[in-house]
Amino acid sequence: MAAQRKTRPDALTLEVVDLVGSVVARYHEDYEEAAARHSLTGAQARLLGLLSLEPLPMRRLAQKLKCEPSNVTGIVDRLEARGLVERRPDPADRRVKLAAATDEGREVARGLREALHFAREPLAGLSHEERLSLRDLLRRMLDEGA
Repeated sequence: MAAQRKTRPDALTLEVVDLVGSVVARYHEDYEEAAARHSLTGAQARLLGLLSLEPLPMRRLAQKLKCEPSNVTGIVDRLEARGLVERRPDPADRRVKLAAATDEGREVARGLREALHFAREPLAGLSHEERLSLRDLLRRMLDEGA
């Protein structure tokens, strides 16, 4: 087997990588600021955002957040103490506990999404077709299909 020769990325690819990194950094900064306005940490806000979409088992939350299940337990405990999250048995397997956003938790999660000005304002300046193209390209990069 011949060793594959590694090629260096071209200048355009490097520029796009840098731009994506800058977008991600600014998004996280905006997200942390929005979370702080609700007296939440970034991790608490991300977990609440996930749970506002659907109840999830603790292990699945840990996978989505890319952290240890014990860390998720602590985050859920703090959100539960504030009335934003509740634990409930999984109807499919009562041995499994689901974490679910309460009505108040879903409201806070919605407020967090609405407070993300960095992402929303520049996107609003793009045409519908440009936003569709960007969405499709990002999905393709993430291998989710277009």
